[in-house]
Amino acid sequence: MAKPRTQYSCTECGATSPRWQGQCPGCGQWNTLVEAVVETATPAGRNFAALGGASGLQMLAEIRPREEPRQATGVEEFDRVLGGGLVAGGVVLIGGDPGIGKSTLLLQSLARLAQVGENVLYVSGEESGEQVALRARRLQLDVGGMQLLAEINLEKILATLVKLRPAVAVIDSIQTVWSDAMQSAPGSVAQVRECAAQLTRFAKQSGTCVILVGHVTKEGSLAGPRVLEHMVDTVLYFEGDTHSSFRLVRAVKNRFGAVNELGVFAMTDKGLRGVANPSALFLSQHSLDVAGSCVLCTQEGTRPLLVEIQALVDASQAPSPRRLAVGLEQNRLAMLLAILHRHAGIVCGDQDVFVNAVGGVKIAEPAADLAVLLAIVSSLRNKPLPGKLVVFGEVGLAGEIRPAPRGQERLKEAAKLGFTHAIVPKANAPRAALKGIEVIALDRVEQAIEQMRSW
Repeated sequence: MAKPRTQYSCTECGATSPRWQGQCPGCGQWNTLVEAVVETATPAGRNFAALGGASGLQMLAEIRPREEPRQATGVEEFDRVLGGGLVAGGVVLIGGDPGIGKSTLLLQSLARLAQVGENVLYVSGEESGEQVALRARRLQLDVGGMQLLAEINLEKILATLVKLRPAVAVIDSIQTVWSDAMQSAPGSVAQVRECAAQLTRFAKQSGTCVILVGHVTKEGSLAGPRVLEHMVDTVLYFEGDTHSSFRLVRAVKNRFGAVNELGVFAMTDKGLRGVANPSALFLSQHSLDVAGSCVLCTQEGTRPLLVEIQALVDASQAPSPRRLAVGLEQNRLAMLLAILHRHAGIVCGDQDVFVNAVGGVKIAEPAADLAVLLAIVSSLRNKPLPGKLVVFGEVGLAGEIRPAPRGQERLKEAAKLGFTHAIVPKANAPRAALKGIEVIALDRVEQAIEQMRSW
């Protein structure tokens, strides 16, 4: 029997190489080549003229799209991230660290869908039926109308899906599924790509919403080929520390809704519960005003969130001062310190600077710049900011304070939570006074630092 020929495929771009090498020849990423068995295909003559004549060629202007109805899962925070609920024929990929709550959330969602009469199927490739039943009993879920299939063979899974035609099917997880048509081992690049493609094709043809659970690498990205994220309609990431009770679900791709939506959950003994006021998670409760603390009003999708930014500036004991940012971009911190020196005359060259976003949230938007700068100056001067002050605004290299999107929604959220003062970019100043909050609109970094001296 001939030994199967192997090649090395890149998990990022799919490029192949006959032998292993440290850097991918296609995309230039390091240590992304994994070994896979070469799948041989039998060539067959095809009549391409006949195929072209039978294809469904249409004029784009003549196509009348219809609005797909949403199927709410009953888990409000999960529906928010999905853009309102599940879409018939959609494919959702959700990834996260082991034990963070992916299976728990999906089991809760399917149980609630089954309660309202929906035909749902849970395909378990990692756990036996008894293990899934024990989890459902521990969570006290009513799973009377829910169907379970403990199987990892793709052909058997597809046969069951064709027979049942469920409204929603969960595949937990895609890395455990394997196909008879492939010689590769389960979890390999070829198997994951082929199994995901077959399940996606079934979803589009049948109208079943398929939810795929994916493993993640030690860097936190979804394991397997990157093309997997391009196949599906929605990509969700489960974030959070397994030692903490709070979990975040973030949408990074959604063909049927907005991206960068955020769902906040609390892990309890009865499963995951949505958090009604997530801003309370990211605000520390200080009995007195402390230096180096500034409250930022950030925007996650359509939801404004209040997050406390903490900074610690201390004399450096090493030749090279440290710059450390947790939850914020490291390079942006260095840029902000340079702006502070150039335009406000505040030198931190001999100081260690540490910046942290409370609660483990990750802030990617540049509207956090002004809050970071004020927290640094507050710590450097050991002068607390007012406790009921909220700040947002992007800072440019020329020292200008640039506007942030949805400024009115941020201010209304701050006023609702009891904040009485706000420093915002001049372009975000409200046309009419807002009840309960005084808005200070500025357009330069120097003005913000000068405003601090008046407090």
